[in-house]
Amino acid sequence: MPELPEVEVTRRSFADRIAGGTIEGVRMGKPLRWALGIEPQTLVGRTVRTVRRRGKYLLLDLDDGLLLVHLGMSGSLSFGDAHPPPGTHDHFDLVTSRGVLRLNDPRRFGAVVYTSRESSPEAVKLLGGLGVEPLGEAFDIAAFHAALKKRRAPIKQVLLAGDVVVGVGNIYASEALFLAGIRPTTSASRISVPRAAKLHAAIRDVLARAVEKGGSTLRDFSNANGESGYFQLEAMVYGRAGEPCRVCGTTVKAIRQGQRATFYCPACQKG
Repeated sequence: MPELPEVEVTRRSFADRIAGGTIEGVRMGKPLRWALGIEPQTLVGRTVRTVRRRGKYLLLDLDDGLLLVHLGMSGSLSFGDAHPPPGTHDHFDLVTSRGVLRLNDPRRFGAVVYTSRESSPEAVKLLGGLGVEPLGEAFDIAAFHAALKKRRAPIKQVLLAGDVVVGVGNIYASEALFLAGIRPTTSASRISVPRAAKLHAAIRDVLARAVEKGGSTLRDFSNANGESGYFQLEAMVYGRAGEPCRVCGTTVKAIRQGQRATFYCPACQKG
């Protein structure tokens, strides 16, 4: 699944190029997770002003309304002057004067949703429960620790929930917890202020480095230019079960948490 770094990398790869483009056509393929919410041809003539990100959502601000784009489990965007005819898994084309933005999604868990404004009920339903952005100035250590103290669930599950801090998906939660020396099964409420500060710094560090490396390409992720990411090549624990820890040499272990694989070092992450 594309996580925050992959979504941010995707945004950066086409945001400047599509900005200022006038929508000339919209092609819809098979139904996605949620309906567009507007007649496609109604969008023709509107202008794309900017492309923002909120958690794992891309927000295309139009001169009248906005489009919320989610990549789901297997979606990817491509942007260019010309595309081949739509394939079986190409479910949305936004044709603009600057190029065509295409959503390819084999599993169709992604979505493109129109809403009149970010405060509309449709947008609030999708974005209203999201936590603070981990790479923004609003990600405050004291507030982060206070939120963790209210949660008895394992810290890994709290990070994945996305309502305390948004966008720390499975790969990056495992990596951040390793850097902070916190075992993923530790109750969030037991994490002290100093350890919360370490985790706070680790989350920011891991996500920033992942964006710099172009994200992680574990299956078929590529940005809107078709380029892969390389963060997975330097992962400390994720996907390395049975291999020696890069720090201490102890064998990295894997467990299941909430039907997701979690990787950690028993020696470096003692509690």
